[in-house]
Amino acid sequence: MTAKKFIIGFIVALTAAAVVNIAPGCNGNTKGKSNADSTSASGKDDNTILGAGSTFVYPLFSRQFSEYNKLTGLKVNYQSIGSGGGILQLINKTVDFGDSDSPLNEDQSKKIGAPVLHIPMCAGAVVISYNLPGISDTLLLTPEVIAGIYLGKIKKWSDPQIAAINKGVKLPDFPVLVIHRADGSGTTGIFTNYLSKINSEWKNKVGEGTAVNWPVGLGGKGNEGVSAAIKQTPGGIGYIELAYAIQNKMIYAKVENKMGKFIAPAITSTSAAAEIQLPEDSKIFITDTNAIDGYPIAGFTWALIYQEQNYNRRSFQKAQNVLKLLWWNIHDGQQYCAGLNYAPLSPAAIKVAEKILLSATYDGKQILKQY
Repeated sequence: MTAKKFIIGFIVALTAAAVVNIAPGCNGNTKGKSNADSTSASGKDDNTILGAGSTFVYPLFSRQFSEYNKLTGLKVNYQSIGSGGGILQLINKTVDFGDSDSPLNEDQSKKIGAPVLHIPMCAGAVVISYNLPGISDTLLLTPEVIAGIYLGKIKKWSDPQIAAINKGVKLPDFPVLVIHRADGSGTTGIFTNYLSKINSEWKNKVGEGTAVNWPVGLGGKGNEGVSAAIKQTPGGIGYIELAYAIQNKMIYAKVENKMGKFIAPAITSTSAAAEIQLPEDSKIFITDTNAIDGYPIAGFTWALIYQEQNYNRRSFQKAQNVLKLLWWNIHDGQQYCAGLNYAPLSPAAIKVAEKILLSATYDGKQILKQY
């Protein structure tokens, strides 16, 4: 069986996004409820919060929500289905909060038709992982090579452009098999925002967004699906969140940043990229950073909630529980970021997040008071 036939068969098998139920005693391996049998977001069960969205942040949310349950007894059921799915469920008002690694675009905001708050949760790195049997070296990749691979112009791992920046590495004559996200994904939003900044052809022909028309490659669902496909595919290359690469013992490249330095994705290099002044609405991409030691493919992830929380027969208690949970996430919950390879919010970012949360209302009245 050729590598290309293998990857096609493997990814066809990845037909469903991961649905995860984060509740007391769960370790993330248990499948959660579907939308059809989940508690609605109407507030009938004020002690259960429903969330859905980013797979990028799932490892962190799993730990944070478990710890919060121990402290308060509040249950958080979070569906790790991708940012696009989380946004759709927020639009449909079937969850209490969504999570996305890309801010809402103009079309999404119009569909929602009401102000939505973006509360930054942390920052993370999107790594470029690959499967090259016999290669133990950490490969170096430049923006030109990354764009060339994803535009389908670099077709072999032995390509002179890759070899020129990896002197002394015996690169195999394997075909480059590109793996990308098949679902609407904030991780894709970060990655394609980066590609659009560093390559004009990509920007003009493909562009950026949570879902794009890929020039080449095959798709896997979620960070989980892409990670699994890379591991099973000799010659495979794909973009995934750092935590997934580390948990799955996958190798990943150092990427040349704007300052000409090859940077490994790590907490320190992600923090360097994220050390910026956030706008008041917190919506910003931090790819292609100017920070000398910053990793260039990094981004924030945001919890998304309606600014006006009195909707869909929700109680005030339900709204207050959601706000208190997110307030804890941006304060005490930050202690769990570094251990799971996420960059904690800076003090300045926390102040922006606080102001955003304090703007949430119920019947036009502020829900949270300054703690």
